[in-house]
Order: sequence, then structure tokens, then C-alpha cells
Amino acid sequence: MKNSSHQALFFKAQSSDALLDETLQEALKKAKGGFIEKRSQAIADVESFDSYKQQAQLVKNHTLDHLAYYLTQFEENVVKNGGHVHWASTPEQLNNIILHICERRDAKFVTKGKSMISEEANLNEALEAAGIDVTETDLGEYIIQLAKEPPSHIIVPAIHKTRQQVEALFRETHDLGERDLDKISALVDEARLQLRQKFLDADVGITGANMLIADTGSAMLVTNEGNGDLTATLPKVHIVTASIEKVIPDLESASAILRVLARSATGQPITSYTSLFSGPRDIEDLDGPDEFHVILLDNQRSQMLGSPFEEMLKCIKCGACLNHCPVYSAVGGHAYGWVYPGPMGSVLTPLMTGLKQSSDLPNASTFCGRCEEVCPMGIPLPELLRQLRNREHEEHLTPWKTRFSLQSFMWTIQHPRLFHWLTKMTRLILSNSTLTHFFEKHLFTSWYNSKELPKNHSKGTFMEQYKQNSKQKKK
Repeated sequence: MKNSSHQALFFKAQSSDALLDETLQEALKKAKGGFIEKRSQAIADVESFDSYKQQAQLVKNHTLDHLAYYLTQFEENVVKNGGHVHWASTPEQLNNIILHICERRDAKFVTKGKSMISEEANLNEALEAAGIDVTETDLGEYIIQLAKEPPSHIIVPAIHKTRQQVEALFRETHDLGERDLDKISALVDEARLQLRQKFLDADVGITGANMLIADTGSAMLVTNEGNGDLTATLPKVHIVTASIEKVIPDLESASAILRVLARSATGQPITSYTSLFSGPRDIEDLDGPDEFHVILLDNQRSQMLGSPFEEMLKCIKCGACLNHCPVYSAVGGHAYGWVYPGPMGSVLTPLMTGLKQSSDLPNASTFCGRCEEVCPMGIPLPELLRQLRNREHEEHLTPWKTRFSLQSFMWTIQHPRLFHWLTKMTRLILSNSTLTHFFEKHLFTSWYNSKELPKNHSKGTFMEQYKQNSKQKKK
């Protein structure tokens, strides 16, 4: 049972622990370069990636402007295809709907494809509490299910695990004997062996959806392992979990998003499997489910519509912002405390769970702007984080010391003479090792715990040097 309880309030403490975890740092270091290099190469291979991004953004902008219309059209076409659509305002409602379907079918075994919505709802815990055997079939999700951990990345859930850790986990939980698992290919074969019978035994299969096609009533799923197809077609019941902003008008719109999705996520032109599921099987079909259900989750998303944070509904969950974020690359995903890590998570988590419970996250950023640069949907993540910081300040959620410091700084810079005098004093203090040590150990301990100031070797403050250089130029 994975522990994905909300702990985003403690990002500072969790990130400090992550920085000291040598095994985690080794895993993150190995993963980071590969993502960045593959994405760069995939984009360099096409001449018109900026054009692809513009087309994808136009699709999302248009859909969000007419979201109610396309959701209604999608529901009508799913029903025409013989399927069922359920609406869930909260994660708890989503879990109850799934439990009701499983109970009605007397389901004992459930297989799951990768689904961030099921992570939002903590679905596995709900199924297990009802006595249902649930198995994750995505390799990364399977690994962290065995480890009883939440995912640490939205596309590579077990990115924080080294090969040695996975081997040890398999030896602990599988009946392996003396089988050799020194190679990654052997670990993959072992997982495949364990999952094969699970696919065949499953009464219900649950998948996510990368897109919902309104004019066909189809759920589109993109994967690299093929587990999604087996989860969707082998059991008698297929349940799709998706959030309301996943709907798009048609297949042409889907192709616009597909062009940027895999390139941004894994550096591929397209994923190995791109599948469409449009309802239960027909009488003449040899395989496929007898029942097809789509559960649409809101979970605060409708509140984002028309707000300054509507841009987040354009997110296609590619993970590019995580892969290029210096904060995520340093501490990994678990430090963020909930389902969505990285820059996108630092915006989404406060909006979905409450800013009071996630007040650390808007500050988990260097504001380097790299996340916005690599986002295929052009989401202004630094600006959204800045707005959340402003809201924190207005609601007095930031510590009083922080508020006092900011207000003092604002007052000081409004009085130039005082400001220039203080900068001179600061330079003198930093030039004196005894005074610097006193400030470090007694006045600004928490600040110095995570930062270091370089030794001051300047010949004056910035303004003093600026004036001096200006005089020399005039000569």
C-alpha cells in the first residue's frame, strides 16, 4: 500500500533529507542528463517544433474556452458507443464509483495502468481496504507499489530507485531462488513474468487517459510498455480515469498534441503505443471488455477556469519542467509531498489541496525560468508561482520573520540614503570574518544553513563602483 498522504507543508525538511541521501543523489544524477539530451535531440531533429507548440497551444486554448461543450459531446458519444460516463467532483467520489462497479461485478482482482488521477485519489488504498487485490502493471509503478512508496516523477515513477535497489526489492518480494538479476533486462523479464498471470486473472482493468476525443467518444492512451493495452482489453470491465481538462475536439487536435508530447517527455518522436478505446466490444469482436466506463474527475479544476491559474489546465503532464528544474533535480519528487512534483506540482498542489497545506511549495523555485522555456504548452510557471507567493503573503501564510523582512526591505529602498548606507555597512560586515561568523551562527542561522555567501573582495558597493566607472568613462 503506497503512502501518498499529503506532506507538502514540510518541503523544507524533506528536501534537506533528500540532499543528504547519497543513493537518491546517485539515481537523480544518472537520470537528469538523459532526459535533457534526448529532448534536445528530438527537437533538433524537426525544423518546426515551435510551430508544433503553437498548434498544440491553440488546441488547448480553444478547448478550454468551450470546455462544457466538448465534455457534453464526449459524454454523448461514449454513451452512443455503449459506454458509461461518471462525474466525480472529488477524489473520494471517484473511488466510490470505482468500488461500486467492482462490487457489482464481484471483482476480486484489478490491474491498473499508469494513472495520475488514481494517484490523486489514492485509489489503491481504497481498493485494498475493500479487499480487492490490485496490481500496478506499469514497470515503474509496479516497483514503487512493491516498495510501498508514491511515485517521484509523473512519467518515470521509480526514477529515484537504482538498479541495485530494484534487484534487492525483487529478491525480497519474489520467489527468485538463485536467479541472476545483474542486468536491467533481467529485471524487466522478471517483472514481465510476475505480471503475465495478473493480466489473465484480472476482473477489472483501470487505465488513465492522455486525451479524451470528444467527437468519437474515445480515450487515447500513450505508453511505451504495452501494459495499458493489456489492462484495457483482457478484463471484462475497463475503467478509464481522467480529469475534465483532458478532453479535446477531435483526432486532428490529438495529433497536434502528440507531436509535442513524446518529444518533450522522453525525447521520442512518438511513443511505442498510441491506443484508442471507444467502448465495450461488439458481438463480432474477439476481445475487449464487456463494460466500458469513463470517470471524469474535477478536483478543483473547474475553479481554475477563468482564474489567473487557468493556464495550468493546458498542462499535458509531459514532465519537461521537472527534468529541467534545478530544484527537482537536487531533491527528487518525494520532497514535494504529494502526487505532482517539480514546478507544475508547486502550482497544482496548492490549488488542489489548499495553499495553507502547501505553503512551502511556491517557494521551492529558483525562478530561473527554465521550466517555462521547455514547456510545450507555454505555461508561465514562474509567474504562477509568483502569484501564489503573493497570495501567501496576503493571507499571512508566510512566517512573520519573512513578512517583516520583506516589508523592511520595501521601506528601506524607498529611502535611498539609508539604503546606500546599509549596503556600505553590509560590505564592511562581510569583509570581517568575526562579524560574518556572528551573523552566521546567531542572527541568520536558518538562512546560512542552506546558502553560502562568497568572500567579499570588492572595492566598494555596486553604486560606488558604478559612479567610479562613470567618472572614468567621462575622462
